[in-house]
Amino acid sequence: MSSAPQLNIDHIAKLARLALTPEEKAIFAGQINHVLHHIEQLSKVDVTGVEPTAHAFAVTNVWGEDVARPGLPVDQALRNAPAQREHMVVVPKVVE
Repeated sequence: MSSAPQLNIDHIAKLARLALTPEEKAIFAGQINHVLHHIEQLSKVDVTGVEPTAHAFAVTNVWGEDVARPGLPVDQALRNAPAQREHMVVVPKVVE
């Protein structure tokens, strides 16, 4: 397992903008050490000859054809609007 002195939980908490209690620091340090231990196990795997990939399988034709289609009719588009006026959704004013 990763040695605890290499792990500076105060620095990590500062980077994450977290105010941790001493109990939380102890819990999180143990959890982070556990994760680092698993990452160390992954670094032992022989990946010689394995091509780096972004996906496990080849990704082709993931986008549909760019075809213009008619949109929703106004009555359907506004069906769930809590309030509407002149074919528009009415919302509370947020900018003065």
